[in-house]
Amino acid sequence: MAPGLTETVTQTTDDVTNGVSKLKLSSEQKPAATTEDKGPSYPFYYPYFDKEEKFPPTELFEHTDVGLRADPKKPHLLAEGVKVKNFSPYIGTELRGVQISQLTKEGLDELALFTAERKLVVFRDQDFKDIGPDRQIEIARHFGPIQRHPTSGNVKGYPEFHVVYRDANHNRFKEYLGGDRANHTSWHSDVSYEKQPPSTTLFFILDQPELGGDTIFASQVEAYNRLSPEFKKRLEGLRAVHSAVPQAEFSRKRDGPVRREPVETEHPIVRQHPVTGEKALYINQGFTKHVVGFKVEESEYLLKFLFDHISKGADFQVRAPYEPGTVVVWDNRVTVHSATPDYANDVRRHAVRLTPQAEVPIPA
Repeated sequence: MAPGLTETVTQTTDDVTNGVSKLKLSSEQKPAATTEDKGPSYPFYYPYFDKEEKFPPTELFEHTDVGLRADPKKPHLLAEGVKVKNFSPYIGTELRGVQISQLTKEGLDELALFTAERKLVVFRDQDFKDIGPDRQIEIARHFGPIQRHPTSGNVKGYPEFHVVYRDANHNRFKEYLGGDRANHTSWHSDVSYEKQPPSTTLFFILDQPELGGDTIFASQVEAYNRLSPEFKKRLEGLRAVHSAVPQAEFSRKRDGPVRREPVETEHPIVRQHPVTGEKALYINQGFTKHVVGFKVEESEYLLKFLFDHISKGADFQVRAPYEPGTVVVWDNRVTVHSATPDYANDVRRHAVRLTPQAEVPIPA
């Protein structure tokens, strides 16, 4: 536990438990417990919901990606002794032997570049969860202003944290998707409805299932590359609407917070990365609702094709397995991902996301 957190744990847990109880959660009944549940390992990060918490509308800001100033050789990130294991040719690299918490500014610049190139970086044996919220936020802010989520659980006094939490009594993810589904795969790029959606994102595990609970990632760059030249030409220049409305409506129905009124934003269907110059699809089934200028049937037909193309692309997807001390970093501009809730209902999974925002998407 980080210094300074222990003293606040008991009070914080009481506060957030009271906050969650107001949400009238309707998860399935918990089976009779066979062992005592001692609660989350890091109760400081228990999800906190406050209906009275409000954020002002998001305003545009100037942004220059820090990866642009990185040394392409990455001497601070990929130093001698660091073990590098690529998951696939298109996406995903595992690093051992480097601590995110000890990276210099130059090393963080190199991390931004490396993440843009590899799309997903999985760090092992990290102390990140124990360095305290202020230092965690400081590191994430290196990549851009941190998005404060309008509806999800956060940490009391630290709205920068997006808390992912499930246990025997709380399963918000299942409620949001709907329980009557054959599978719970839901591809998305985080909060893509923002005017300036996120880039280099950090996600760290606190409690995890013994088996399962991985995240699947797909490269939107390779998804775009697989399309024919003529089809690429047709997509470039098109725009689609990304909406926060369903997310806000879901929270309201559960008597949860809507900290900022939901936005709907047009983004290019094909965007260009500001550092690598790569083109990528920028649509996702979680938030993309329709193609601008298309009739309903035309939009549905095109989006369904693209969603199917991404979801069936097992040859440009990877599975990020978690283990204690894992921190996952990915670039939301060029990837989509999905949770895999393939573990027992009474198992706890607890993680935290920090979501720095970046430039207005650059059309290809």
